[in-house]
Amino acid sequence: MTSRALCMDKLNILLVEDNPDDQLLAIRAFEQVDKKNKVVVVEDGEQALDYLYGQEATGAQTDRASRLGIILLDIKLPKLNGLEVLKAVRQHPETQWMPVIMFTSSDEPAEMLEAYRLGANSYIKKPLDYKQFVNQMDVLAKYWLKLNKVPGECLNS
Repeated sequence: MTSRALCMDKLNILLVEDNPDDQLLAIRAFEQVDKKNKVVVVEDGEQALDYLYGQEATGAQTDRASRLGIILLDIKLPKLNGLEVLKAVRQHPETQWMPVIMFTSSDEPAEMLEAYRLGANSYIKKPLDYKQFVNQMDVLAKYWLKLNKVPGECLNS
């Protein structure tokens, strides 16, 4: 497998979203943009951190975080909210550089400010209209998964 193929395999999307309708819309939108990028869905903040840093049955840390291109993170989540997840992501050496896009229905200025203060790369309010939603996913996927470069072996591809 070439380093370019390895790079393409790493561009999974972690969608942290508790609303099943928004999950489905996001998955459909990303599939319309590019079927190569797998969308992994978790429904709360604890599941997100477990996915990123959890221990396998063998006791070895997972390498799931190394296969991600972006994290789409809702703010209003059960168990741990999106801002708490963002803080944990920025404190962990393996993910501190990873693009995190806050994708939320919240347009509260205090939450937006806190998200950027904690290191969010972008803050996008979910549109109610499906066509606008798909358009946002298209732009988001093209920029963050195709144009944007991140540290690691994909940088020199």
